[in-house]
Amino acid sequence: MGLTMSGAALRAGVLEAIVLGGHILLYPTGVLPERPATATHDRPPVLLLHGFTDNRSVFVLLRRSLGAGGRRQVEAYNYSPFTRDLRVTARHLARRVEELCARTGQDRVDLVGHSLGGLVGRYYVQRLGGDARVRTLVTLGTPHSGTRVAPFMDAHPLVRQMRPDSEVLAELRAPAPGCRTRCVAFWSEFDELMDPTETARIEHPDLLAENVQVTGIGHLALPAHPTVIAAVRRALDGPRPIAVPHPGAASVA
Repeated sequence: MGLTMSGAALRAGVLEAIVLGGHILLYPTGVLPERPATATHDRPPVLLLHGFTDNRSVFVLLRRSLGAGGRRQVEAYNYSPFTRDLRVTARHLARRVEELCARTGQDRVDLVGHSLGGLVGRYYVQRLGGDARVRTLVTLGTPHSGTRVAPFMDAHPLVRQMRPDSEVLAELRAPAPGCRTRCVAFWSEFDELMDPTETARIEHPDLLAENVQVTGIGHLALPAHPTVIAAVRRALDGPRPIAVPHPGAASVA
């Protein structure tokens, strides 16, 4: 078992390095915000939320898959790299969602957030009335219960808000009766930025949440791995349990 896990960890590490290299090359392409488009689709539009110090380029493969065949309109929200409070970003997100609904003629949207982006989406849904607009919230490697990794980064206020004892996470632990948004949280035991790894699960008695465990996939690879991308697409297609097959699959918990 130890040798198997070591091999899986090594493969996950190699995949992370490959994804990091590709992302560094693509990063400049996502610095500028995209131009909003107007189109008619039967399904709710999807808004993608990147993580800390990142931009929309992280979603190149996921975006292409979700929008394939014109099934739905997919857009990415580039929030400011100078953000110091995710609650402010969540309020900006609320305005962005209203604009997207008005532009597409849809009453509701789906959100997909990677890492910090998932917390921004959840704060909007849970604390700012966003459940009236968000049908499904999908999070990928989001520290829902806080992460203790990289304590030297505490100088940054956003990192402090992702700590287990932060005011933001205390707000998210508060009751949220009647929340209408369905939440799907993907987490991996090889996510090196989640400490503990289970923090990427949503554990809240008032939320309609499904936690999907994947294996052999690190933090950066979550929005780019084809197995996860296929599972995210299924999550947005309907309320059925999200089974994640191998490779990269372990269980739905």
